[in-house]
Amino acid sequence: MDGENRIILNVGGIRYETYKATLKKIPATRLSRLTEALANYDPVLNEYFFDRHPGVFAQVLNYYRTGKLHYPTDVCGPLFEEELEFWGLDSNQVEPCCWSTYSVHRDTQSTLAILDKLELDDEQPSEEAIARLFGFEEALLNGELTCWQRTKPKIWALFDEPSSSTGAKIVAGISVFFICISVISFCLKTHPGLRVEIPAILNITTNGSASVLPDGLPTTLDELLDHGRLDELLLDYGAPTGTGTASTSTTTTTTSATTESHSASPTRPETTTQRTGRIVSSAYRMNSGKGASIVENWQETYGQPHEAFFYVELVCNVWFIIELTVRLVVAPNIFEFIKSPVNIIDLAATLSFYTDVCQRMGEQTGLLEAFSIVRILRLFKLTRHSPGLRILIHTFKASARELTLLVFFLVLGIVVFASLVYYAEKLQCPQEP
Repeated sequence: MDGENRIILNVGGIRYETYKATLKKIPATRLSRLTEALANYDPVLNEYFFDRHPGVFAQVLNYYRTGKLHYPTDVCGPLFEEELEFWGLDSNQVEPCCWSTYSVHRDTQSTLAILDKLELDDEQPSEEAIARLFGFEEALLNGELTCWQRTKPKIWALFDEPSSSTGAKIVAGISVFFICISVISFCLKTHPGLRVEIPAILNITTNGSASVLPDGLPTTLDELLDHGRLDELLLDYGAPTGTGTASTSTTTTTTSATTESHSASPTRPETTTQRTGRIVSSAYRMNSGKGASIVENWQETYGQPHEAFFYVELVCNVWFIIELTVRLVVAPNIFEFIKSPVNIIDLAATLSFYTDVCQRMGEQTGLLEAFSIVRILRLFKLTRHSPGLRILIHTFKASARELTLLVFFLVLGIVVFASLVYYAEKLQCPQEP
């Protein structure tokens, strides 16, 4: 009677014997639907034969017995998935103790797929592959390629495939050269020693008028005093000889003709002052309604970039505009080209050059000058010429969750210790004068 409830399974030449009730524990699977009418049943040996991996089947049969699916470490992950699919089992049922080992192959497959997209190898694509990329496959098979259809892939390879030919390597070298020159020029022009002085003149007269050059827009002194706008004057006066000493401050005080007056608004100055120098910050003080003071602070670092930097940027941007235009015209897919983050950075960095043009035309605004920092991002264009940089970027993307967690704990530590230091300094005893 017990023999009628048992079943013999021959998997890959190894015989396994179990109870029929055991195979019924997991319904809707291959082993739960075994009948003697199946082609793989041998009535002479009274067994079912399956030409499958016996090592994996041992874990499959154990899953029927215990309800726990373990992953054998001596087989490859894709092979294990294939065997589970044959037996009708779900690979997500793998036990947590084996899941990390089992899922490694999925991460490996994902990484290999990314590396395949990066096209790190120097193998040249076939003519059919290039025609398929540009959508010329049908014209190629019919032998009806136009002159432009033959030329477009060659120009594209010249600018987008640095390893495709000697000419492409030369173009890539020129592009890298101009990228480096542009970034170095942007960094150097911020150095105080490479900036030139901006001349400015302040005129204050007894009739209450004041003007600041080079803007050349006269403003009444009364208006400046009433609205507290003297802090907007940017002045750095020089010595009487036209030169000055940095890191000094002077105070020019103008008082009213009647010292007993206690009016809330200051009176006009009694003297005329004219000095020249560089533009810096200036502050305005009120002296209890009896007068006003202008505190002049020297700043050696202020000025404007040397004229040569503009022409260096001009030459670099001529190349960048030509390169970007050609790559856009010969791109296999214009929509994908526009969506590329590197191309967006390239376009923004190229347009930022015109901020210098606007500033040269008189639009001296901090917003325009801040926009020019986009040029530093041109360094990301080097990823088109360096496979190592592309791999590094994808490494950061793959580890984004872990890096975010690391940054969170760093910020948490900074906030906690900064708060402790703040309150420690706040609670300490004030020092005696």
